[in-house]
Amino acid sequence: MAHQSALIAEDIDAYLHQHEHKSLLRFLTCGSVDDGKSTLIGRLLYDSKMIFEDQLAALEADSKKVGTQGGEIDFALLVDGLAAEREQGITIDVAYRFFSTDKRKFIVADTPGHEQYTRNMVTGASTADAAVILIDARKGVLTQTRRHSYLVSLLGIRHVVLAINKMDLVGWSQEVFDQILADYHDFAAQIGIKDFTAIPMSALKGDNITEPSPHAPWYDGPPLMRWLEDAPVEDDLQARPFRMPVQWVNRPNLDFRGFSGLIASGVVKPGDKLKALPSGRESTVERIVTFRGDLSQAVAGQSVTLTLKDEIDVSRGDVLAAAAQPPEVADQFESTVVWFDDEPLLPGRPYLMKLGARTVTAQVAEPKHKINVNTLEKLAATRLELNEIGVCNLSLSAPVAFDPYAENKDLGGFILIDRLSNRTVGAGMLHFALRRSQNIHWQALDVDKAARSAAKGQKARVVWFTGLSGAGKSTIANLVEKRLHAEGRHTYLLDGDNVRHGLNRDLGFTEEDRVENIRRVAEVSKLMVDAGLIVLVSFISPFRAERAMARELMGEREFVEVFVDTPLGEAEKRDVKGLYAKARAGQLKNFTGIDSPYEAPENPEIRIDTTALTPEQAAEQIFAWLEGGGFDPGI
Repeated sequence: MAHQSALIAEDIDAYLHQHEHKSLLRFLTCGSVDDGKSTLIGRLLYDSKMIFEDQLAALEADSKKVGTQGGEIDFALLVDGLAAEREQGITIDVAYRFFSTDKRKFIVADTPGHEQYTRNMVTGASTADAAVILIDARKGVLTQTRRHSYLVSLLGIRHVVLAINKMDLVGWSQEVFDQILADYHDFAAQIGIKDFTAIPMSALKGDNITEPSPHAPWYDGPPLMRWLEDAPVEDDLQARPFRMPVQWVNRPNLDFRGFSGLIASGVVKPGDKLKALPSGRESTVERIVTFRGDLSQAVAGQSVTLTLKDEIDVSRGDVLAAAAQPPEVADQFESTVVWFDDEPLLPGRPYLMKLGARTVTAQVAEPKHKINVNTLEKLAATRLELNEIGVCNLSLSAPVAFDPYAENKDLGGFILIDRLSNRTVGAGMLHFALRRSQNIHWQALDVDKAARSAAKGQKARVVWFTGLSGAGKSTIANLVEKRLHAEGRHTYLLDGDNVRHGLNRDLGFTEEDRVENIRRVAEVSKLMVDAGLIVLVSFISPFRAERAMARELMGEREFVEVFVDTPLGEAEKRDVKGLYAKARAGQLKNFTGIDSPYEAPENPEIRIDTTALTPEQAAEQIFAWLEGGGFDPGI
């Protein structure tokens, strides 16, 4: 299967040593549908002798059965492995393939051309050093050519080949090639692709793939394989300041404590002074430990364990960096976000953000704009839908060490994860820290929450009532507050309707506004708990993610979720405000339970069945839980 090398027969150990020490180039192929991406990769695998004999036999049989080349070998079938891909003749998922030559090893990602699979293309491009952008010579620069070129530029891929394919179908016309090149050059300049190599080729016939084609005597550049072998890898990563995200604190026994990770950039040696971020503590490298022994230095791309001379606090997710050239630390950023999920990005909703080895909670503000990648136009937006790209501000639950994505992909690129389903819902690139995050610092106060609670003789907490409109939340919460007040407790009741008369009067009932509604109320509740109060919150709060966000703002055992469980039919019967009738008549849009979802709590501290309890009985049950049967023996 391997490419031809005399060393295989003469000295297998020498061959394996040579193969182990070859450089590795990761590249992707992209472009519009039917430009020949999969065929090109199949041809590269075929010409580099990276196909087993049984694979070749299966390819020949498949080509006759489902191929598109009239019985000839259909190289695309080597990559398009999904049944749906073969049936439709298109690439859907990202396919990765390995091959090698005497000079270099390669991992190539075949990415989809369809716009609906943009997220797959971004996934394939995220680890690529180079990009091969294909163009069908008959069609020229198309919308998807521009889309994928923009994404290549956005993801910081600096080495680009413009593969003008199917030149055999236009008679190897230099005029056609020159016109496509001129059209693409104008667009590339707009999106920041400053340099690229254009190659006329026929992936199906093998022209200008591994050897120069006799059909294009007017072209004097390299064939694709030679360009791939000579393309720079990792450019100046070693020349950049040292960065290593800590993936693991290695503590096998009491006598050894090291910090393991993949070096993202720079060089490190024993004796170098490092800074641990975000703490800012400094120490000196004592040893560079690997499985094969200690090293005198380590460079970008190597996985190592560093030991330090001082016992400083370093945890997984922290970054060890050159003390003289550390990255920035911040908790608010401007970023570009590519949205992957079928459910839209909702501003204000908390997501998990993974940056390097660090995971924090992130809230995305309303997009400043989204980008029409076909025209590069900036468009107004309140949310991002599947495959859309927008510029947004991020606010994190804790400061992180970072470099702008343009300078360091590892410390500037992130993914967003849905907190409930653990789906990866987006990816993004950090631009810069917002100035306000640098200007605002936490002011230490002498009187704290514990002191305020002690002065009131109570345990401060939030009692969060959630349920459908008409469930009885406000009635029950009011009765609970009356009982607490009668017992001398210090309370405050935040009611959904009342708050919308003031603090949240600017919010409507879209999903985005509902998220912001709960975010504001949760922050106010946190302040009231800090003041030592028992806060009763009565809001529909239909989404689990926002209720989870509110819980996380509070301390341990400070959040009590009360699910006022009333079936929709029962709530609609009560309808004291006439809201369900209006919603059924189409006069109220985005009404919870009718045309907007309600996500019931899965594990509330208290569940109230209003079909079995009166409001007074429900209030007494909640009071009893708070007084003696809850988290603590007393309030």
